[in-house]
Amino acid sequence: MTLRAVHHLNCATMCPVAGFLLGGTGLGRGKMVAHCLLLETERDGLILVDTGFGTRDIEGMTGLSSAFKRFVGPTLDHSETALAQIIALGLDPEDVRHIVITHLDLDHAGGLPDFPNAKVHLHAREHAAAMARSHFKERERYLKAHWTHGPKWEVYTEDGDTWRGLPAVTKLRGVDADVGLLPMHGHTRGHSAIIVNDRKRWLVHAGDAYFHHHAVSGAGPVPVGFRVFERATEMIPAERRASAAALRQLRASYEDVELFCAHDPTEYARYA
Repeated sequence: MTLRAVHHLNCATMCPVAGFLLGGTGLGRGKMVAHCLLLETERDGLILVDTGFGTRDIEGMTGLSSAFKRFVGPTLDHSETALAQIIALGLDPEDVRHIVITHLDLDHAGGLPDFPNAKVHLHAREHAAAMARSHFKERERYLKAHWTHGPKWEVYTEDGDTWRGLPAVTKLRGVDADVGLLPMHGHTRGHSAIIVNDRKRWLVHAGDAYFHHHAVSGAGPVPVGFRVFERATEMIPAERRASAAALRQLRASYEDVELFCAHDPTEYARYA
């Protein structure tokens, strides 16, 4: 079904140290966003794609580490939460029936507790990794406080569906709108991009499959800070590289595809 509206939200401004390594100038901090989508639908109420930080993060109740706050520099502004922005749009947060998650990293899933009645759709590998937290990177990136409220998980694996030649989960349970999971593993074990059919175009929210627009446009080098961060946080290097290559090919092959990642402020500015 056709979407009534697509809202692009920044649900977490972050100002990392050494901004010049991220493509900035000078010795000050850089800037990153948490690009989320709010979809107004005809039959499914409101659908969120990722959540950024939530009210419990802002209030210091979820255990964001002091090292994360010091080096990543999240502003932790209540007005940036998806909850506050939905209210500011004149919409009812109770109408958020579905949340579709690229992955459960702390800066993507912090808002889950603000919508306790929503179904949370994600890849089965991602759900399993976040529940087990078996690797030291996963113990840092996944905060159990983000799901102590007992979300209504809806987990998926590839079942033969494809989209533009790529394995995909093109029909989410209980969702009438054309929203699906496009597995892009590597950054985390079950990381996915999210595809949204918005009339005559497809929006592809790539999550953290890449961090800077040059990674898919080829218009210039990716700043060294992002290259280092990608390698430091990836769980499966070969799969991350394959995912980035698939997104580059997707962008080059289809004129009706609009591709953006979660943290690039330049990409976000196109829509905001």
